[in-house]
Amino acid sequence: MMNVVSCIDGSPGATAVCDAGAWASQRMSAPLQLLHVLDKPEPPARSDLSGRLGVDSREQLLDELVELDARRNKLAQEHGKLMLEAAVTRVREQGSHDVSAFQRHGSLLENLLALQDDTRLLIMGRLGEGHAGQAMAVGSQLESVIRACHKPILITLDQFAAPDNFMIAFDGRSVTQNALDTLIASPLLQDLPCHLVAVNNTSLDRGPELQAAADKLIHAGFTVNATVLQGEMRAEILRYQQAHNIELMVMGAYGHSRIRRLFLGSNTIEMISASTIPLIIVR
Repeated sequence: MMNVVSCIDGSPGATAVCDAGAWASQRMSAPLQLLHVLDKPEPPARSDLSGRLGVDSREQLLDELVELDARRNKLAQEHGKLMLEAAVTRVREQGSHDVSAFQRHGSLLENLLALQDDTRLLIMGRLGEGHAGQAMAVGSQLESVIRACHKPILITLDQFAAPDNFMIAFDGRSVTQNALDTLIASPLLQDLPCHLVAVNNTSLDRGPELQAAADKLIHAGFTVNATVLQGEMRAEILRYQQAHNIELMVMGAYGHSRIRRLFLGSNTIEMISASTIPLIIVR
């Protein structure tokens, strides 16, 4: 069966990832997997000490470094297992009982790609352990996962509560159409009021495309409020979200060509950084 996968680490937002996983797994009637990944340790570099110490001293120091790394790795592994145990307890208290926890070694991206075929929804915090306290930052691992994975990703902030509504940032691109198809095929956001919002910041009129998308969602059973705004996309989307108390945003990822992104940046990362609510990113 396809799983909801929540990535747990030692960051303050890990509880939000747990809460979002409990909510999503129940909405989707899917098993929840809690994942903690330990990075591969870097072995001591023997050449760094060459010529600076005597042979005996150098070998003794290297042995001590290896032993120290082994102790650190064991402590990190034990700490990760404790975090997973606490996460399992938390999600079960919220009603998720089909839950498993596992710890892996290596890079987070490599492990998620290996699990991708059996993943229905991936959940990650916007900030990892290395970005604690940086309110508007986006974790480098998160950005890599968004670029490489082809499964929907729910991105949480420091806290998560079950949303009562959601909005789709619509721009007519193929990735946005994919987001519509993904939502229609999933029970995750069924029965929640939908705000479908497009921004005209060029001479291109998004109105007809927006109405076609709204009709598609309505036909699938969604209640839809479709709106066309004028101005700069990120500013207008965020202004609308705040004015209408939107609690979750859905958007497509990386619609620009690689060359254009190189010079203009990415709306995806800018929106993730600026958002004050959870987002679902669809490739």
